[in-house]
Amino acid sequence: MIGFARFPAMARILVTGGTGFVGKAVVRALQAQGFMVRCLVRPGSEPDLRGFESIERVPGDVLTPKGLAASIEGCTAVVHLVGIIREHPGLGITFERLHAAATIHMVEATRAAGVRRYLQMSALGTRPNARSRYHQTKWEAEEAVRRSGLEWTIFRPSVIYGTGDGFVTLLARLVRRLPVVPVIGDGTYQLQPVAVEQVAEAFARATTREATAGQTYEVGGPRPYAFTEILDMIGAALGKRKVRKLYQPLGMMRPLVRGLERLPFFPLTSDQLLMLGEDNVCDPAPFLKTFDLEPLEFPEGLRRMFQR
Repeated sequence: MIGFARFPAMARILVTGGTGFVGKAVVRALQAQGFMVRCLVRPGSEPDLRGFESIERVPGDVLTPKGLAASIEGCTAVVHLVGIIREHPGLGITFERLHAAATIHMVEATRAAGVRRYLQMSALGTRPNARSRYHQTKWEAEEAVRRSGLEWTIFRPSVIYGTGDGFVTLLARLVRRLPVVPVIGDGTYQLQPVAVEQVAEAFARATTREATAGQTYEVGGPRPYAFTEILDMIGAALGKRKVRKLYQPLGMMRPLVRGLERLPFFPLTSDQLLMLGEDNVCDPAPFLKTFDLEPLEFPEGLRRMFQR
Protein backbone atom coordinates (compact mmCIF):
# COMPACT_ATOMS: atom_id res chain seq x y z
CA MET A 1 0.00 0.00 0.00
CA ILE A 2 1.37 3.41 -0.96
CA GLY A 3 2.30 5.78 1.86
CA PHE A 4 -0.56 7.24 3.86
CA ALA A 5 -1.90 10.58 2.66
CA ARG A 6 -0.76 13.62 4.63
CA PHE A 7 -3.61 16.06 4.88
CA PRO A 8 -3.00 19.79 4.48
CA ALA A 9 -4.83 22.38 6.57
CA MET A 10 -8.48 22.76 5.54
CA ALA A 11 -8.38 19.47 3.63
CA ARG A 12 -11.42 18.73 1.48
CA ILE A 13 -13.39 15.47 1.82
CA LEU A 14 -15.89 14.20 -0.75
CA VAL A 15 -18.97 12.51 0.73
CA THR A 16 -21.48 10.40 -1.17
CA GLY A 17 -24.85 9.79 0.46
CA GLY A 18 -24.54 13.09 2.32
CA THR A 19 -28.27 13.77 2.03
CA GLY A 20 -29.16 10.70 4.11
CA PHE A 21 -29.61 10.18 7.83
CA VAL A 22 -26.05 8.95 8.44
CA GLY A 23 -24.60 11.19 5.75
CA LYS A 24 -25.73 14.39 7.43
CA ALA A 25 -24.19 13.26 10.72
CA VAL A 26 -20.91 12.45 8.96
CA VAL A 27 -20.87 15.86 7.28
CA ARG A 28 -21.31 17.56 10.67
CA ALA A 29 -18.55 15.44 12.24
CA LEU A 30 -16.13 16.22 9.40
CA GLN A 31 -16.85 19.93 9.69
CA ALA A 32 -16.30 19.79 13.44
CA GLN A 33 -12.86 18.29 12.73
CA GLY A 34 -12.07 21.31 10.54
CA PHE A 35 -12.49 19.66 7.14
CA MET A 36 -14.08 21.28 4.11
CA VAL A 37 -16.85 19.01 2.84
CA ARG A 38 -17.92 18.44 -0.74
CA CYS A 39 -21.11 16.44 -1.27
CA LEU A 40 -21.99 14.54 -4.42
CA VAL A 41 -25.65 15.45 -4.98
CA ARG A 42 -28.08 13.87 -7.41
CA PRO A 43 -30.19 16.46 -9.28
CA GLY A 44 -33.39 17.04 -7.35
CA SER A 45 -31.99 16.12 -3.94
CA GLU A 46 -30.44 19.52 -3.20
CA PRO A 47 -33.23 20.51 -0.75
CA ASP A 48 -32.19 17.59 1.48
CA LEU A 49 -29.06 19.56 2.39
CA ARG A 50 -30.81 22.66 3.70
CA GLY A 51 -28.92 24.00 6.69
CA PHE A 52 -25.51 22.97 5.28
CA GLU A 53 -24.73 26.22 3.51
CA SER A 54 -20.97 25.94 4.11
CA ILE A 55 -20.50 22.72 2.14
CA GLU A 56 -19.69 22.40 -1.54
CA ARG A 57 -22.28 20.70 -3.71
CA VAL A 58 -21.29 18.97 -6.92
CA PRO A 59 -23.87 17.32 -9.20
CA GLY A 60 -23.38 13.64 -9.85
CA ASP A 61 -24.70 10.13 -9.47
CA VAL A 62 -22.76 7.09 -8.22
CA LEU A 63 -24.51 5.02 -10.90
CA THR A 64 -23.14 7.24 -13.68
CA PRO A 65 -19.34 6.92 -13.84
CA LYS A 66 -18.85 9.79 -16.28
CA GLY A 67 -17.79 12.90 -14.39
CA LEU A 68 -17.23 11.22 -11.02
CA ALA A 69 -13.45 11.60 -11.11
CA ALA A 70 -13.78 15.32 -11.83
CA SER A 71 -16.05 15.65 -8.79
CA ILE A 72 -13.34 14.11 -6.60
CA GLU A 73 -10.40 16.15 -7.90
CA GLY A 74 -8.94 18.47 -5.27
CA CYS A 75 -10.08 16.25 -2.38
CA THR A 76 -7.84 14.39 0.03
CA ALA A 77 -10.29 11.59 0.87
CA VAL A 78 -13.56 10.02 -0.21
CA VAL A 79 -16.28 8.82 2.17
CA HIS A 80 -18.72 6.51 0.38
CA LEU A 81 -21.99 6.06 2.29
CA VAL A 82 -24.51 5.23 -0.43
CA GLY A 83 -26.62 2.15 0.27
CA ILE A 84 -30.22 0.95 0.44
CA ILE A 85 -32.12 -1.40 2.72
CA ARG A 86 -34.91 -2.16 0.24
CA GLU A 87 -34.99 -2.62 -3.52
CA HIS A 88 -37.36 -1.05 -6.04
CA PRO A 89 -36.45 -2.92 -9.24
CA GLY A 90 -38.97 -1.05 -11.35
CA LEU A 91 -37.06 2.14 -10.62
CA GLY A 92 -33.67 0.54 -11.15
CA ILE A 93 -32.97 0.60 -7.40
CA THR A 94 -31.36 -2.76 -6.66
CA PHE A 95 -28.72 -4.04 -4.27
CA GLU A 96 -26.46 -4.99 -7.17
CA ARG A 97 -26.53 -1.44 -8.57
CA LEU A 98 -26.50 0.64 -5.37
CA HIS A 99 -24.05 -1.53 -3.42
CA ALA A 100 -21.70 -3.33 -5.80
CA ALA A 101 -21.77 -1.27 -9.01
CA ALA A 102 -21.85 2.10 -7.23
CA THR A 103 -18.84 1.14 -5.11
CA ILE A 104 -16.88 -0.01 -8.17
CA HIS A 105 -17.63 3.33 -9.83
CA MET A 106 -16.49 5.28 -6.78
CA VAL A 107 -13.29 3.24 -6.34
CA GLU A 108 -12.35 3.69 -9.99
CA ALA A 109 -13.14 7.41 -9.88
CA THR A 110 -11.12 7.86 -6.69
CA ARG A 111 -8.10 6.26 -8.30
CA ALA A 112 -8.54 8.25 -11.50
CA ALA A 113 -8.62 11.48 -9.47
CA GLY A 114 -5.34 10.57 -7.80
CA VAL A 115 -6.88 10.40 -4.32
CA ARG A 116 -5.52 7.75 -1.96
CA ARG A 117 -7.75 7.75 1.14
CA TYR A 118 -11.10 5.96 0.88
CA LEU A 119 -13.69 5.10 3.56
CA GLN A 120 -16.54 2.68 2.90
CA MET A 121 -19.84 2.11 4.68
CA SER A 122 -20.73 -1.57 4.79
CA ALA A 123 -22.96 -3.50 7.23
CA LEU A 124 -22.60 -5.92 10.13
CA GLY A 125 -23.23 -9.46 8.92
CA THR A 126 -21.48 -8.90 5.60
CA ARG A 127 -19.43 -11.98 4.74
CA PRO A 128 -18.77 -14.52 2.00
CA ASN A 129 -21.71 -16.86 1.34
CA ALA A 130 -24.17 -14.66 3.27
CA ARG A 131 -27.81 -15.74 3.08
CA SER A 132 -29.34 -12.39 2.16
CA ARG A 133 -28.74 -10.55 -1.10
CA TYR A 134 -28.28 -7.39 0.95
CA HIS A 135 -25.21 -8.85 2.65
CA GLN A 136 -24.01 -10.61 -0.52
CA THR A 137 -23.86 -7.34 -2.43
CA LYS A 138 -22.27 -5.53 0.51
CA TRP A 139 -19.56 -8.21 0.39
CA GLU A 140 -19.07 -7.64 -3.36
CA ALA A 141 -18.64 -3.94 -2.61
CA GLU A 142 -16.10 -4.67 0.13
CA GLU A 143 -14.12 -6.92 -2.20
CA ALA A 144 -13.92 -4.12 -4.77
CA VAL A 145 -12.56 -1.81 -2.08
CA ARG A 146 -10.01 -4.35 -0.88
CA ARG A 147 -8.76 -4.90 -4.45
CA SER A 148 -8.49 -1.18 -5.16
CA GLY A 149 -4.97 -0.51 -3.90
CA LEU A 150 -6.33 2.55 -2.08
CA GLU A 151 -5.75 3.38 1.58
CA TRP A 152 -9.13 2.06 2.57
CA THR A 153 -11.09 1.62 5.78
CA ILE A 154 -14.38 -0.29 5.97
CA PHE A 155 -17.05 0.13 8.65
CA ARG A 156 -19.68 -2.55 9.33
CA PRO A 157 -22.32 -1.10 11.66
CA SER A 158 -25.24 -2.84 13.29
CA VAL A 159 -28.50 -0.85 13.42
CA ILE A 160 -27.73 2.88 13.57
CA TYR A 161 -30.16 5.01 15.55
CA GLY A 162 -30.77 8.68 16.18
CA THR A 163 -33.23 11.47 15.47
CA GLY A 164 -34.77 10.92 12.04
CA ASP A 165 -33.59 7.33 11.63
CA GLY A 166 -35.57 4.52 10.04
CA PHE A 167 -35.42 2.17 13.02
CA VAL A 168 -36.04 3.63 16.48
CA THR A 169 -38.15 6.46 15.06
CA LEU A 170 -40.39 3.94 13.28
CA LEU A 171 -40.68 1.69 16.33
CA ALA A 172 -41.42 4.67 18.57
CA ARG A 173 -44.25 5.67 16.25
CA LEU A 174 -45.74 2.17 16.52
CA VAL A 175 -45.36 2.12 20.31
CA ARG A 176 -47.09 5.49 20.60
CA ARG A 177 -49.96 4.77 18.23
CA LEU A 178 -50.82 1.09 18.44
CA PRO A 179 -52.40 -0.79 21.34
CA VAL A 180 -50.19 -3.78 20.42
CA VAL A 181 -46.95 -3.77 18.43
CA PRO A 182 -46.43 -6.54 15.85
CA VAL A 183 -43.29 -8.66 16.31
CA ILE A 184 -42.02 -10.93 13.55
CA GLY A 185 -41.13 -14.36 14.91
CA ASP A 186 -40.38 -14.75 18.61
CA GLY A 187 -38.50 -11.44 18.92
CA THR A 188 -35.44 -13.04 20.53
CA TYR A 189 -33.11 -12.18 17.62
CA GLN A 190 -30.46 -9.77 18.81
CA LEU A 191 -29.36 -6.38 17.54
CA GLN A 192 -26.67 -4.04 18.81
CA PRO A 193 -27.88 -0.48 18.19
CA VAL A 194 -25.18 2.18 17.84
CA ALA A 195 -25.71 5.93 18.01
CA VAL A 196 -25.31 7.77 14.72
CA GLU A 197 -23.07 10.37 16.35
CA GLN A 198 -20.53 7.68 17.24
CA VAL A 199 -20.52 6.22 13.74
CA ALA A 200 -20.08 9.70 12.25
CA GLU A 201 -17.26 10.57 14.65
CA ALA A 202 -15.42 7.38 13.71
CA PHE A 203 -15.61 8.23 10.02
CA ALA A 204 -14.27 11.72 10.68
CA ARG A 205 -11.39 10.48 12.85
CA ALA A 206 -10.50 7.63 10.49
CA THR A 207 -9.69 10.01 7.64
CA THR A 208 -6.36 10.95 9.20
CA ARG A 209 -5.49 7.93 11.34
CA GLU A 210 -2.82 5.94 9.55
CA ALA A 211 -3.34 2.80 11.63
CA THR A 212 -6.91 2.45 10.33
CA ALA A 213 -5.87 2.03 6.68
CA GLY A 214 -6.45 -1.51 5.46
CA GLN A 215 -8.74 -2.29 8.42
CA THR A 216 -12.37 -3.39 8.70
CA TYR A 217 -14.26 -2.41 11.87
CA GLU A 218 -17.41 -4.07 13.18
CA VAL A 219 -19.49 -1.36 14.78
CA GLY A 220 -22.09 -1.71 17.51
CA GLY A 221 -23.23 -0.29 20.80
CA PRO A 222 -21.84 -1.59 24.12
CA ARG A 223 -24.16 -4.61 24.28
CA PRO A 224 -26.73 -6.56 22.24
CA TYR A 225 -30.45 -6.69 22.98
CA ALA A 226 -33.29 -8.93 21.85
CA PHE A 227 -35.78 -7.13 19.63
CA THR A 228 -38.44 -7.41 22.33
CA GLU A 229 -36.06 -5.76 24.83
CA ILE A 230 -35.51 -2.91 22.37
CA LEU A 231 -39.26 -2.37 22.13
CA ASP A 232 -39.56 -2.30 25.92
CA MET A 233 -36.72 0.21 26.25
CA ILE A 234 -38.28 2.47 23.63
CA GLY A 235 -41.56 2.25 25.53
CA ALA A 236 -39.82 3.15 28.79
CA ALA A 237 -38.12 6.13 27.15
CA LEU A 238 -41.55 7.29 25.98
CA GLY A 239 -43.06 6.90 29.45
CA LYS A 240 -45.01 3.70 28.71
CA ARG A 241 -45.19 1.18 31.52
CA LYS A 242 -45.65 -1.78 29.17
CA VAL A 243 -45.43 -2.42 25.45
CA ARG A 244 -47.94 -5.08 24.45
CA LYS A 245 -46.79 -7.30 21.60
CA LEU A 246 -48.49 -9.38 18.93
CA TYR A 247 -46.22 -12.18 17.71
CA GLN A 248 -46.37 -13.15 14.03
CA PRO A 249 -44.97 -16.68 13.37
CA LEU A 250 -42.28 -16.74 10.68
CA GLY A 251 -43.93 -19.69 8.97
CA MET A 252 -47.05 -17.61 8.44
CA MET A 253 -45.14 -14.46 7.42
CA ARG A 254 -42.95 -15.96 4.68
CA PRO A 255 -45.71 -16.67 2.09
CA LEU A 256 -47.46 -13.41 2.99
CA VAL A 257 -44.28 -11.40 2.42
CA ARG A 258 -43.51 -13.21 -0.83
CA GLY A 259 -46.92 -12.26 -2.12
CA LEU A 260 -46.89 -8.63 -1.05
CA GLU A 261 -43.26 -7.48 -0.97
CA ARG A 262 -43.41 -5.93 -4.44
CA LEU A 263 -46.01 -3.45 -3.25
CA PRO A 264 -44.13 -0.26 -2.26
CA PHE A 265 -46.24 0.33 0.86
CA PHE A 266 -45.66 -3.16 2.29
CA PRO A 267 -43.08 -2.82 5.10
CA LEU A 268 -41.18 -6.13 4.74
CA THR A 269 -39.26 -8.10 2.12
CA SER A 270 -38.15 -11.74 1.95
CA ASP A 271 -34.54 -10.58 2.18
CA GLN A 272 -35.27 -8.75 5.43
CA LEU A 273 -36.96 -11.85 6.85
CA LEU A 274 -33.79 -13.81 6.11
CA MET A 275 -31.73 -11.28 8.05
CA LEU A 276 -34.11 -11.46 11.01
CA GLY A 277 -33.09 -15.09 11.35
CA GLU A 278 -29.56 -14.01 12.27
CA ASP A 279 -28.28 -12.14 15.30
CA ASN A 280 -26.66 -8.84 14.32
CA VAL A 281 -24.01 -8.49 17.02
CA CYS A 282 -20.27 -7.91 17.41
CA ASP A 283 -17.48 -7.12 19.85
CA PRO A 284 -17.42 -3.29 19.84
CA ALA A 285 -14.23 -2.95 21.89
CA PRO A 286 -11.75 -2.61 18.96
CA PHE A 287 -13.95 0.01 17.31
CA LEU A 288 -14.42 2.04 20.48
CA LYS A 289 -10.75 1.84 21.44
CA THR A 290 -9.39 2.70 17.99
CA PHE A 291 -11.52 5.83 17.68
CA ASP A 292 -11.34 6.91 21.34
CA LEU A 293 -15.09 6.66 21.83
CA GLU A 294 -16.83 6.30 25.19
CA PRO A 295 -19.46 3.52 25.18
CA LEU A 296 -22.97 4.97 24.96
CA GLU A 297 -25.55 2.65 26.47
CA PHE A 298 -28.72 2.27 24.43
CA PRO A 299 -31.14 3.48 27.16
CA GLU A 300 -29.06 6.65 27.57
CA GLY A 301 -28.98 7.15 23.82
CA LEU A 302 -32.77 6.82 23.72
CA ARG A 303 -33.14 9.35 26.53
CA ARG A 304 -31.04 11.89 24.62
CA MET A 305 -32.88 11.16 21.40
CA PHE A 306 -36.36 11.72 22.80
CA GLN A 307 -35.45 14.78 24.88
CA ARG A 308 -34.47 16.76 21.80
